[in-house]
Amino acid sequence: MEKYIPILKRTQIFAGVGDDEIEAMLLCLNARIKTYKKGDYVFRQGEHITDITVLAEGNLHIQRDDYWGNRSILGEISPGEMFGEAYVSYDSGPMLNDVVAVADSAVIFFDVKKILSTCSSDCRFHSMVVQNLFFAISEKNRKLVQKLSHMSKRTTREKLISYLSEQAKKQNSASFTIPFNRQQLADFLSVDRSAMSNELCKMRNEGLIEFDKNQFRLI
Repeated sequence: MEKYIPILKRTQIFAGVGDDEIEAMLLCLNARIKTYKKGDYVFRQGEHITDITVLAEGNLHIQRDDYWGNRSILGEISPGEMFGEAYVSYDSGPMLNDVVAVADSAVIFFDVKKILSTCSSDCRFHSMVVQNLFFAISEKNRKLVQKLSHMSKRTTREKLISYLSEQAKKQNSASFTIPFNRQQLADFLSVDRSAMSNELCKMRNEGLIEFDKNQFRLI
């Protein structure tokens, strides 16, 4: 577990907490680590969860398949990001989506009751973690609003422009790498893959973008 302290230190939930304090709090917060192979499910739709989770390494997708197998990717989780927090309250209900490892991954689980209750050993950084948890949930809501802004666009081109523009701003460069392959990007934007690929080629021919696999440059 100690090897993941540098990752935890960079997470929003442990912002401002030193290495030694994080190590001490791992026991206090009943931290456990689980590993997953590519393709494994971390959570399945319908599960009830009681843990705040942080991805320590690897890559995860939040996704949902309908009855006919059509997939929508609702989000991508990178190392250091928290997930599952929307379902840990007593009356939040079961998971509405699947969380799947798209690369070999390691996930750290924290008992939410341990986070929200007063620590018996009086960790002086415990209140800071609770405050950080609030800000982390606010950031997740902001990302959800950002995704909805892409989805609200009427055409495939408008959705692509919205998403690629957001990625360029996020990475502060006209040249950037996105975390999705073509099918995953189509699932994320809820568009047909063939139609999206055709639109990307049209945009390239019109001199708007250049791309190679998941690397893009806005012109």
